This record gives sequence, C-alpha cells and structure tokens, in this order.
Amino acid sequence: MEASFIYEDTPDQEKATLAVKADMEKPEPMDRLICGDVGFGKTEIAVRAAFKAATDSKQVAVLVPTTILALQHFKTFSDRLKDLPCTVEYISRLRSNKEIKDILKRLEDGKIDIIIGTHKLVGKDVKFKDLGLLIIDEEQKFGVSVKEKLKQLKHNVDTLTLSATPIPRTLQFSLLGARDLSIINTPPQNRYPVVTEVHTFNEGIIKEALDYEISRRGQVFVIQNKIKEIYKTEALIKKLCPNAVCLTGHGQMDGNILEDIMLSFINNEADVLISTTIIENGLDIPNANTIIVMDAQNFGLSELHQLRGRVGRSNKKAFCYLFAPPEERLTPQARQRLKAIENFSELGSGFNIAMQDLDIRGAGNLLGGEQSGFITEIGIETYQKILDEALEEIKQEEFDNLEMENERLQNLNVKYVSDCNIDTDLEVLLPEDYVENIAERVKIYRQLDNVKDEEELVRVSENLKDRFGRIPEQTLELFNIVRMRWSAIKLGIERISLKGGKMLCYFISENSSPYFQSRLFGQILTFLQHHPKNTQFKQVAGKACIVVNAVDNTKKALTFINNVLQAVQEDKIV
Repeated sequence: MEASFIYEDTPDQEKATLAVKADMEKPEPMDRLICGDVGFGKTEIAVRAAFKAATDSKQVAVLVPTTILALQHFKTFSDRLKDLPCTVEYISRLRSNKEIKDILKRLEDGKIDIIIGTHKLVGKDVKFKDLGLLIIDEEQKFGVSVKEKLKQLKHNVDTLTLSATPIPRTLQFSLLGARDLSIINTPPQNRYPVVTEVHTFNEGIIKEALDYEISRRGQVFVIQNKIKEIYKTEALIKKLCPNAVCLTGHGQMDGNILEDIMLSFINNEADVLISTTIIENGLDIPNANTIIVMDAQNFGLSELHQLRGRVGRSNKKAFCYLFAPPEERLTPQARQRLKAIENFSELGSGFNIAMQDLDIRGAGNLLGGEQSGFITEIGIETYQKILDEALEEIKQEEFDNLEMENERLQNLNVKYVSDCNIDTDLEVLLPEDYVENIAERVKIYRQLDNVKDEEELVRVSENLKDRFGRIPEQTLELFNIVRMRWSAIKLGIERISLKGGKMLCYFISENSSPYFQSRLFGQILTFLQHHPKNTQFKQVAGKACIVVNAVDNTKKALTFINNVLQAVQEDKIV
C-alpha cells in the first residue's frame, strides 16, 4: 500500500509514519499529534494508519470538521485503498437519511472498515463493532462538547490528531509531553512559498490578481465569510472580470447543490469560487493558485493559515491577498495576527504560527472547557512551575494508609516546598557593565534559576568567567542566593527576607500542613533551642518564622541555613 503512493516520502513523513506504527503496536493506547503544514502529507500518514488498523480487523473513525472535507477524504481514502480489501464509507449532511441508516447498520455489523464523517460520527446512533483507531483531522475546528463526547470513545482507542496549526491547548499538551508530537517540516519537492500581502480594500489589486491568475489558466478562491455580503462580492467580481466563470457556495445551501458546485470547481469548470470558509480544510485543488480574503481581520490566525493553504499545492507560484481596514482601526490582536501571517509565509511555517497563536491567546486550561487562556499574563515558565507544584501536591496527598503517612513524617528527606522566594536589599545581580546585552542578562538569570546543584553552578560560573572576565562581587553574592535557595527548600522554608541586617525565614504558610508534625520541623526547633544566640522562633503575620540578627551579607545567611541543614541531616543537634 505504501509503495503505491505516487509521491516520494519526505524524511519527516517517513519518521512520522514509523512513529505512528510503533505507537499502534504498544500495549497502551496511542495519543499522537501530527503537526505538519498544509499540503505536507498528513493525510497520507492517516491513510496508512487506517489501513494498518483495518488489516488487524479493527474499525477506523475519521472525524472531519466540514462536509466538503468529508467528501474529499472519502475520495482520497477510496483512491488509495481501491485495490485492497478495505471498505470505506462516509456520512455527512450530503447523504440522504436512507443512505446514512444503511451505512450505520453496516458499521454496527462490522462490514465497514473505515468510516469518515463530520460531527455526526459522535452521535448516539453511531455504534461500532470494534473501533481501534480514531483520526481527528483539524481538531481546532471542533467545539468542546464534541471533544467531551470523543473522550468517551477514546478510553481504549488509539488516537491520531492531524493539524497544521493546533489550538494553543493542544499544542501546550504536546509541549508538556502529555501527548506525543510529530512535526512534518520538510516541504514536498518543487513547492514554493505562497506570496502573502495585506492591503486595505482596493479594486485595482483584486482585478490585477484575477486577470493574472486567469491568464495563466489558473483558478481563484474569493473568501467572504458573511453570507449576506457574499452575493455583493460575487457582483463585484463579475464587474471587475466580466469574462470569468464564477461559482458561489456557502454552508446554508442545499447539500446536493453545494456538492455540484464544489465538484464543478474541482473539475476546472469555473475560474472563480466565491465562498465562505467551508473550503478552508483539506481541499486539494492544485490548479487554484490565488486566494483573496475579504475582511481578513475577522479571522483567527490558524484560519488564515488554513485558507492560504488552499493555494500553492503545485509547482506554480501562488498568491494570497488579505484585505482589512487601515491599521489604526484594527484591534491590537488583529494587527498581531495579520503581521504574523504575513511574516510566516515560508513553507512549513504552520508550527511557528501555532506557537505565535499560543503566545497571542495563551494556552487555556488543560482540564477545562476553555481552549485559549492567559499564560501570557504570568509567562510560560511561571505557569509550568505552578503546574509542577500542583502535581507534586497531588502526589503527596495520595497515601494508602496512616502507616505510610507516619513513615513520611519521620523521613527527613521529604520535600515539602518546591520553591523558596528570596527578597533582599543587598546588591545581588549581574551588573550592566559586566553583561551589557539585556537579552543575554535575562538568559543568564533564567539559567541560574534552573540550576539544580553545585556542579552546574560551577559550570555557569566558569562560562561567565570565560566570556565576560572576572566575576564581580554582586554576582558572587547572587550565586550564594542560588545556593541558599537549594538548602531552604530542603528545610521547608518558603520565603526568606534578608533586609536591614536581619534575616527572616518563613516556613510553609499553610498552618494545617503535615510539615509541622514532621520530624524535620522538630529537628529545626531543637537546633534553635541549642543555638539561641542571635536567633528567635516567632509568629510573624500569622506565619511561623525564624528571625536571625546580625546578617549583613549573603555569606552569613548561607552559613546559617547550611548549619541548620547539616545538623538536621546528620541528626546531631549539638
């Protein structure tokens, strides 16, 4: 079946195919996202995965967002599998009720191997004999309710998600490692980037674009997403290009009429197709190489990228014209989106666009309905840190019985806090005259924030010395702060204030925490009783705290914290 593919596999395609096959053979269910740009061969990987499942007597469901794409996929799957013992069917509103009833009966009896359909596939009346693989094409097009229904299907079923520009939450899941990710970056041979231009409305540019494409015997898409405006747009196109054969299609049309219109355009019987965004997913018409999008500011970033992907699918140079109001009348997000789509016009830029979308919209809730959110408000690293802390808390709360809890309370090495914030009025920093470039300074601070042990810190120190010369005193103080943080975390100290020659070490703010019944906390109190000089244990603003006097530099602060830690670890309170 693979040998019958008329094109040569790109290296990334080959890699993704092998990864999908390996996942399907594992005992646990597959959950893989294939992120490949429009026209880069994601569908072929889906066909191979479906065939592999069908040869093992499993059924395959291919979920697509639009009726047009269901029809297109049905043709693609049928053509690829026509000489093989594999039954392919599709359901959408283009099929009659009688046809759908018959298909669903055969599906339940196990007589259909691969079923392709729109959201009708997740209906209550759809029953599989033995579903083994679920393929979701362009997941970003499905609402949360459809995805909730999908979860019922997905418990023990392999899942393959295909997307050129995954929604922020899906992409975040993959970046977190919660699902596997394959990226197809290699463009097919003889493929050119689509020339993308953003303009304010201009009849001259539209006429020029239409005349040029028709003169080279190509076809044009014109996108107008407001149905009440679509016929005005049709009149405009006919006025600008009277000799062009135009067709108009939108989702509210009768299914059979719409199917005829699409097939006529696919068969090159018209020059221009004026439509809503129903054509944005999966439509493969190599002869269409110019697309004109009206009111581009109203489209999402991935939508614009998908629409642009309808052109440039052959070896001809393709053009995408986006018309929007003047820049000053656009919202900041709309400006960002149009700038991003114009900048990322290279082949394989879908992943970059998805990352840009993640940045503009935020990643949303991992375990909720919202598909975009506000990670930008707190930054991706802080978000990851909060997530790690929450997971650690859940792990620590899961105990089988009281014996385990008691054993844990007796253990001195249990980690009760995941981070310690240190606030100081001392000069602890990378001086501007030492590292002049701001971006470089931020990078080094981030590096220090992630350093886990002395060996790593020495490496950072040597690197700084090598690049910028002798390390200044303020930076050596910063290194001490990093070391102090490691020891404080081990002691269950959540925050340290080092100001005015005094150090305040605050313990866990949650008074009901098992930390206060632990052996570790008991050992710390015993140490304080044996070393009363300059130290006090007291409640400050309702929080347990150690107050240490006469601490005017980081070295003294670090020495105190390390002395406590050493005494606790050696279990020798003297």
